[in-house]
Amino acid sequence: MAAKLRKGDKVVVLAGRDKGKKGDITRVLPKDNKAVVSGVNVAIRHTKQTQSSQGGRIAKELPIELSNLALVDPKTGEATRVGFRFEDGKKVRYAKKSGETING
Repeated sequence: MAAKLRKGDKVVVLAGRDKGKKGDITRVLPKDNKAVVSGVNVAIRHTKQTQSSQGGRIAKELPIELSNLALVDPKTGEATRVGFRFEDGKKVRYAKKSGETING
């Protein structure tokens, strides 16, 4: 099945602690059905100091379930579902709310 959400897409969180927050997908983990979104689901990790890195409290973005994310419509700026259609013989993604084609 084709990926509805891809790296670089602007998404909004639908459920959980960060509900309503928007961010860009930095990494997709298809096997786990999760994605890492910038500025969302941030946890503090305590790391020990080593010769190569400074120790301390480091904020880390953790993966979030794909079902809790929705694409931001490029036209309206609201959450939308993703559909597929063929344009000029190529399969493209589009926002179901506005019908706008999504880059990529």
